[in-house]
Amino acid sequence: MLKKKITLKQIARELEVSISTVSKALKNSEEISRDTKEKIQAFAKLYNYKPNNIAISLKNKRTKNIGVVIPDIVHHFFTTVVRGIENFANKQGYNVIVCLSDESFDKEVINMEMLANGSIDGFIMSLSAGTEKKSDFNHLLEVTEQGIPLVLFDRVTDEVACDKVVIDDVLGAYQATVKLINEGRKRIALLTTEDFFSVSRNRNRGYEKALKDFGIRHDENLVLKLPFMDIDEVRISQFLNAIEPDAILSVNEIFGVYGMRVVQRKGLKVPDDISIIGFTDGLLAKHANPSITSVAQHGQLMGETAAKMLIERVENEMEEAPFRTKILEPTLIERDSTIN
Repeated sequence: MLKKKITLKQIARELEVSISTVSKALKNSEEISRDTKEKIQAFAKLYNYKPNNIAISLKNKRTKNIGVVIPDIVHHFFTTVVRGIENFANKQGYNVIVCLSDESFDKEVINMEMLANGSIDGFIMSLSAGTEKKSDFNHLLEVTEQGIPLVLFDRVTDEVACDKVVIDDVLGAYQATVKLINEGRKRIALLTTEDFFSVSRNRNRGYEKALKDFGIRHDENLVLKLPFMDIDEVRISQFLNAIEPDAILSVNEIFGVYGMRVVQRKGLKVPDDISIIGFTDGLLAKHANPSITSVAQHGQLMGETAAKMLIERVENEMEEAPFRTKILEPTLIERDSTIN
């Protein structure tokens, strides 16, 4: 009967030793006592442990390269994150290799397999839509269980124990909704995505919390959940025409731009008749007419922070240090789509 595959992490947990000790014992390192080596090697043999040779070669060989996997190259936010990663990493003497998952689970897995061939020291990545929808993180767990440094940013999951850096999406949406409420808006529409997106879920929560705190009933009819990046202007138009809101909060930049186009075609004036706030302080928001008030996600700072966390773990061999989640504070950038 075949035994279930066991990982370094599970061996370490079962024998109450560090992952590093297990790894060294399996390589017959002189640093580990004979008794400990024999115990670990016997346990590994009993449970048919097979090392991930790709991951081991990655761990043992410093390359001064960082692998970055992003879901989208067009999105202004991810561009700024990569810029931040490069700025910090280059100053520390590291090169950055960027791969695109194109929101695909399969491409994300292929990218990680391609990079994990000894050519990089660790990963920085944001989960693709396909991965979040499937909720399958085995490709990440395989890497982390071998002790390979991984930092997740923006789109993260609690299923993977690793360092993370995120913006406080709940707070960002809360501040934006409060801004609209303080203008006297009562019917605040929310343009959002399906719930499998961690960032959208948190932005929805911030919106709902602000309504509750200010005594405004949360009306599901004022919420439109669209498939990710499905820019269905007809559906947005039908929704906004049916509910006649006096404000719109969009969980991303592009839904906000389309929402503004719809209400302007109806002859409504922004912000006199209706106010609009979006997320991501990108080029679309800045150059729209009128320019759109936005929740800035500080992509460059997020990238710099992620690179710093990864390089610290690589260079200090912080394998046993507790994983950290850095939460950055959002900023509401007021422009002409709201009453200032």
